Amino acid sequence: MKKILLVEDNEMNRDMLSRRLTRGGFQVLIAEDGLRGWEMAATAETAIDLILLDMSLPGIDGWEVARRIKAGPDTSGIPVIALTAHAMAGDREKAIAAGCDDYDTKPVDMPRLLEKIDKLTRSKEVQP
Repeated sequence: MKKILLVEDNEMNRDMLSRRLTRGGFQVLIAEDGLRGWEMAATAETAIDLILLDMSLPGIDGWEVARRIKAGPDTSGIPVIALTAHAMAGDREKAIAAGCDDYDTKPVDMPRLLEKIDKLTRSKEVQP
């Protein structure tokens, strides 16, 4: 079972996404803020397959969390999908520049998000 870390401060978004991902066959770990998300990603025994990262988080925002994850030797290979309500021109590029592997907007389109998750976790499986 693939393990997804959902870093999301909004309770309604956390609940909806975690329930739908669990029904989709994923094990879902939850962090309610950026610092906790980064700590969970950096914990070796967690073995996370993918991170769904809200970019507007209290404390350490998603942009900084993505930079820290991609800078860490033990976490740099974890695929990260930025989730944001920001749909302004340049936001996707900003997320990619911060280290995210993909970008999706809220409200979440689950079939599209699941396709992105599948693509990123499959590509991770074939890497040496």
